[in-house]
Amino acid sequence: MPISFHGCAFGHRRGSHVFTRLDLDVPAGRTALIGPNGCGKSTLLALAASALRPRRGRVSYQGLDPFRRGNLARYRALVGWMPQGVRPLPGLTAREQVGYAGWLKGMSRGNAWRRSLEALETVELGALADTRCAELSGGQLRRVGLAQTLVHDAEVVLLDEPTAGLDPEQRERFRRIVARIGERGHLIVSTHDTAELARTYDSVVVLDRDRVRYAGPVAGLDSVAGLDSVTGLDSVTGLGSTTGLGAGPGAVAWPGAAAGIAGEV
Repeated sequence: MPISFHGCAFGHRRGSHVFTRLDLDVPAGRTALIGPNGCGKSTLLALAASALRPRRGRVSYQGLDPFRRGNLARYRALVGWMPQGVRPLPGLTAREQVGYAGWLKGMSRGNAWRRSLEALETVELGALADTRCAELSGGQLRRVGLAQTLVHDAEVVLLDEPTAGLDPEQRERFRRIVARIGERGHLIVSTHDTAELARTYDSVVVLDRDRVRYAGPVAGLDSVAGLDSVTGLDSVTGLGSTTGLGAGPGAVAWPGAAAGIAGEV
């Protein structure tokens, strides 16, 4: 199991909660994390990345708890995270920004610089390595963020809504890149776009109202009663029956999706 949550509780403010008791072993391989806005997908990924600390319980990867003394740097070297917001660092080129991210992860300067170009080539941005990030399009900047996540060869890659706000051509490019990444290690992707669910992912985790409704093979969704009211899917094999809000053919229109990225907890 790539990442496990053991009795985790978390809330952004005193008296509030996103999770009261989260117990989950994320399946190995390529996993999609789906559910309506506000169900805690972004929070779960931030906990998995050690960007947030649970109030109670623990998160672990291969038994490594990031908040035990001396574990944090090692954990973050093994787990890469791309949050929803990717911002250009002032004055830096794409390669410099990716190399800087690698250095922050504990790589030597020389190794980070060398691997930065390889990471950019993986996300099909090698030709723009010397372009300042502030001059890149939104989709290109998103790929710089993905390269930052890949530069240190993390064993687990966490992506939070990587295709949100992208046009159809950019989404297709991103899906192609993500599929390649998933062949090399563990991948956990939160998404509202279920058009490629059966083709792209091995497993799926469904969140609803601070709890896990399902965690297992994509094909197993069909056999779980009541999930259609959460996922909006009639069946995994019939993903084309619903259309999302600007997310391309076959994507699910989740409740509250019109609120955009800012509506996600």
